Amino acid sequence: MADGFRLGVTVPELDVDIEYDHVPITDQSFENALERAKNKERLSVADGIELITTGTEKPGIDPERKAQVIDIANQRRAEIVGDEVTFVANLNNNITTVCDAGCLFCNFSTPSCEYRNADNPAGYTRTPAESRELVDTALDRGISEVTVASGLHPSLALDGEHKEILRNTDELVRYEPPKSYPDDPGTYTEQIDAISFDGLHVHGITPEEATHASRGTDWEYVDVYRRLADAGLDSVPGTAAEILVDEVRDVICSNKVSADDWMHAMEAAATAGLETTATILYGHIENAAHRVLHLQKIRRLQERTGSIREFIPLSFVHHNTPLYEQGYLSEGATPAEDELMVAVSRLFLDNIDHIQASWVKHGDGRSLNLLTCGADDYMGTLLSEEITKRAGGDHGEYRTFKDYVDMITSIGRIPVERSTDYRTRRRIDPDDPPFGPTIGPRADGSPIL
Repeated sequence: MADGFRLGVTVPELDVDIEYDHVPITDQSFENALERAKNKERLSVADGIELITTGTEKPGIDPERKAQVIDIANQRRAEIVGDEVTFVANLNNNITTVCDAGCLFCNFSTPSCEYRNADNPAGYTRTPAESRELVDTALDRGISEVTVASGLHPSLALDGEHKEILRNTDELVRYEPPKSYPDDPGTYTEQIDAISFDGLHVHGITPEEATHASRGTDWEYVDVYRRLADAGLDSVPGTAAEILVDEVRDVICSNKVSADDWMHAMEAAATAGLETTATILYGHIENAAHRVLHLQKIRRLQERTGSIREFIPLSFVHHNTPLYEQGYLSEGATPAEDELMVAVSRLFLDNIDHIQASWVKHGDGRSLNLLTCGADDYMGTLLSEEITKRAGGDHGEYRTFKDYVDMITSIGRIPVERSTDYRTRRRIDPDDPPFGPTIGPRADGSPIL
């Protein structure tokens, strides 16, 4: 990192030195980039770098320039989606913590050897029957979506055919029979089938999981997603993206799919008829150029597929992660960086309508502020959030509808319950309590307690 800092972002002296090919230095000026944003022109990578760093040639972000970028982004949000702030009644079902990927940004996973051999392992695995029971209970509370994500358990296969292939393949392909573990996760299709009932929307299976679900075969991603869709999968979360620049991925998640493979998987999901989301995990070892290059790849992906319904900036929670413990960084993104990440996402991603603000990552006050920086979606009830919590997040695991109504109206915006695909929406009257979900298959307006 040249001179100990990256433009617009302070970087303390660390034990680990990383040299990058991509650096946030451009021939563009901040003033020109801002004018292009005002005129609603399609932004270049150079434009995005100038805006996200406020064009400074010294550490830190210029507050007056930041305010200009945010003001344009907030106006653009109002023009595109108005003053509604949406949220969904959903449940997170993280099937298993067992994973050997070794990502340096993660504290959610339990190494398979620790889980297999421990009398009281720190992690867990849910069987398909347990997943169904969890979802069935949440349906009674009014959810309309279940989000499915999990570690890369060595026993997990796509389906019975895949399991048979893995049983007979060489040991270079990571597979262990379920009998090696205290709990059997079943297969991906069994897990999806178990929770796909009563019209519930199933949102799950990231590109990384799709790769795991095809290991040891020559199956294409589209074949994997078609089998999952047949089992009941409705849409795909664009997580596991982290930063879609391989010189960053080679450090933080060297065992995961490449940036190109992530893109191929997301295109395949769209080809299989599945809508998607997209994410970025920022505020760790990447620089501003990497952030904007990531946005460029997402914009191009949307041009090819039209399947991305929302973009989700995820600020890295560092406290309990190997990246922090091994000296790669001493802090995450600053509030100013969070604001500019949302604002520039709104301006750069001119073909994606919805930008999300995360109360899990930022807490109530800062996440509400992000709704004035260009964001219009406010996540979901979650009911059970584990990934950020294990990384050291302390902003809660679930939200009630009353929480949402109180927070959204406090900034003068309109609370709206939505379906996963945004096609079903219900404005909530803040003067007509009690507040509860109505879109889910069993939702009757009763509050989620």
